[in-house]
Amino acid sequence: MLGLLLRLLPFWVREPLLIVVGSVLGVRIMYLAVTDHDRVAAGLGVVFLVFTAVRVHGVVRALRARRNPSPGAAEEGAAADAAARPRLQATLSQAPAQPRPLPEVPAGTGPRPGPGTPEKDHNAWGQAVAAVALFGALGAALWLGPRFMPSDDVDATPPASCSDETHEELPKAYKRKPRPVTGEELCDALNRPDLATLLGTPAEKATSASGSDDTAPLTDGKVARPEAQVAFDTYTVNVSATYNDLSIDQYVKLMAFGDESDIKPLKVRGRSAVLSTDHTMKIEINLGGSGGSGGPVEQGPLERTLTVALDRGDRGGYCEITVWSESGALPSDAALLDIAEKVLPKIPERPGR
Repeated sequence: MLGLLLRLLPFWVREPLLIVVGSVLGVRIMYLAVTDHDRVAAGLGVVFLVFTAVRVHGVVRALRARRNPSPGAAEEGAAADAAARPRLQATLSQAPAQPRPLPEVPAGTGPRPGPGTPEKDHNAWGQAVAAVALFGALGAALWLGPRFMPSDDVDATPPASCSDETHEELPKAYKRKPRPVTGEELCDALNRPDLATLLGTPAEKATSASGSDDTAPLTDGKVARPEAQVAFDTYTVNVSATYNDLSIDQYVKLMAFGDESDIKPLKVRGRSAVLSTDHTMKIEINLGGSGGSGGPVEQGPLERTLTVALDRGDRGGYCEITVWSESGALPSDAALLDIAEKVLPKIPERPGR
């Protein structure tokens, strides 16, 4: 049905229409192909753009033909007139001269156009401009419609937020000068819009985000250890900052007594750092039955941790960025380094003491 309607349209309406629709769809599909890295969509966009280029070429040829008529027809007409002129003169010389009545010309009728006079243009340019304007507006509506029209994801769960209405008083360890970073500030630094992309799962949204103003264990509340955590369907990311006197060099030596593996010292933003792998802890709590009971503490899935000094001189204190997943899969080390590049500038360097 659509093909029949297009064939019934005049040339100067149909062709601009196909050019506008083809160019709008081609550019839109190519844009989506580039953003989604879809080769099939890229091929389809190229097809639309080639189709549009062919139509533009046809319109250009038609305009040139309209402006410059072909000289072949004029030359043939002139030759035919030259051949017929002697015959006409001979016939007129043999025929007796008779007066010929003048043809009656109706009032208000002008002279007919001669063979060389071009016919009326039927306002081809006006039709073309009207078609381009109409379907240009249609293309703009198709392009901008998804931005202003409600989509199917209106009711989808928004990404998790770090905001918390309850603001408890900070422990004494956070009142020292300079003040350590808080858990809420760590959460805001970690819960970035591009965090899922850094982890290699750009389509996911954060399911939970939280921050806490804790203190390091076995320090009697004297060492601040703020912590933040953002969870996705695939990975969970935890960031903590420990304001003690332990340097990265001492931290690496302590790893020799633990279960850490795949230890890799390196530099991050000019600071001493180390990558390591360990197991999370798995605790099962049974709330059923009488009083409830819990099973033994077991090893959970692997976690990958990047530990970075809080200052360039490595005078004590460190920030830990840890990633794990329930399936046991881990992102590349480059993902942890990218996260560190985004989070560390939000944590003030610890000044010399």
